[in-house]
Amino acid sequence: MLALGLAMAWALGWGIATGGPILALGGLLGAFLVLGVLSSIDLAFFLVFAVIFLLPFATFPVRLVFVPTWLDLAVMGWLLSGLAWWAAGRTAALEGTALAFPVLAFMGTTLVTFLAGLGHASLTQTVARRFAEFLLSIASFFWVVTLVRDPTRLARLIRWILGLGFLAALVAVVLYVLPDARAEDWLLRLRPLGYYPEGGPVLRYILDDPQQPERAIGTAVDPNLLGATLSTLIALAFPQAFARRPVWPRPLLLMFLGTMAVALLLTFSRGSFIGAAAALLALSLLRYRRALPFLLILLVGVLLLPTTRDYTLHLLAGLRGEDLATRMRFGEYRDALTLISRYPLFGVGFAGVPDVDLYIKVASIYLLVAVQMGLVGLGIFLLVIGVLFVAAWRARRGIRRRPELEPLWLGLHGAVLAALVSGIFDHHFVNFDFHHMVQWFWLMIGLAMAATRMAQQEAGGSPPGEGSGASSGG
Repeated sequence: MLALGLAMAWALGWGIATGGPILALGGLLGAFLVLGVLSSIDLAFFLVFAVIFLLPFATFPVRLVFVPTWLDLAVMGWLLSGLAWWAAGRTAALEGTALAFPVLAFMGTTLVTFLAGLGHASLTQTVARRFAEFLLSIASFFWVVTLVRDPTRLARLIRWILGLGFLAALVAVVLYVLPDARAEDWLLRLRPLGYYPEGGPVLRYILDDPQQPERAIGTAVDPNLLGATLSTLIALAFPQAFARRPVWPRPLLLMFLGTMAVALLLTFSRGSFIGAAAALLALSLLRYRRALPFLLILLVGVLLLPTTRDYTLHLLAGLRGEDLATRMRFGEYRDALTLISRYPLFGVGFAGVPDVDLYIKVASIYLLVAVQMGLVGLGIFLLVIGVLFVAAWRARRGIRRRPELEPLWLGLHGAVLAALVSGIFDHHFVNFDFHHMVQWFWLMIGLAMAATRMAQQEAGGSPPGEGSGASSGG
């Protein structure tokens, strides 16, 4: 310990002498975080979730081969932490799940279509990096099902996710109610972290018209990104309101839900609202039917109250196809279908298109997957989703015998459903330009599959534990 203390003191002194006190203290804090992450899987998970929900676009003010993002380093730390625990025998060996082969097949198809697409588009450093992040996000599914094997750890992770999601929603609401000049000033203070580097618009409005209502963005930059995230978090939190032992005290949990719902409405993200509504309706029909009258009253209130009139008009304009944004999406859908018809099997890849009259941009996760990976890739993606929900359906009897697990299991599948429904109208969860959204999507799938495996173990009579030391480390 004395040697370690002397080494750290020397490193701090050297850092102050060469880089200044701020850089030196930052390096020291980073060293402590690295040690903490390597010694605790739970801390590694927490840091990944914290970056995803609070600072998804933060970068470091240094350049290696590229400028690393906070999420890049958080994910790498998480993966290395899990690898260290696995090598030390502190977590059980990797077990197969029903999703193992479909996810591997999806990864393989992703790689093949990416390489094939380089035949008509040049590979840039940005495309290579983002594709690597995309592939690593999918692969993280296997890390989740390896590391999360007992309800205690799963509940702890859900507690952190909901707490961080509440903070993200609260920041969005506070920035929304502040005067525009003050809110913009606060957001511009994130520039040292890589936010708003080109001096473009900071605050967002409907149709990007300052005369229209403002849209909440928080630290997510884009209101639709924030809305899509909140829709999954609301679905995740909803079953906790009925749980015997919620992950947060019930009054706090209801405050979290209310804040996230208000923030979702303030984003004016119609696809995210529909995704959240579909997930809550499905959860209510399957398990919480007494919540249906409350949800109906809430929906009527949102649509009819004078305070939400702007939101209602925006939603109805979208459903009728009357506003410019919706008409532009219809144009994207037509162009995407044209591109799919020309390259139906394996798509055009991720780097560019061979036809100058078309482009890789469409507001739908299903059409975007089909454009980039063809109908083969879309079919395998749908297979992954289908196997996930079929496995959950088969485990439903086991889950009823695990009251501590059931609300976690339901919430995770509801969150995935919210993402899939909102993904009809947006592309965020499969677009490699948004690393944090892709990462969150595959973390949700991994956690949902981990919860289903726990239920299957209960149904099969095998013990639900993880093995030696697997539930420690936090």
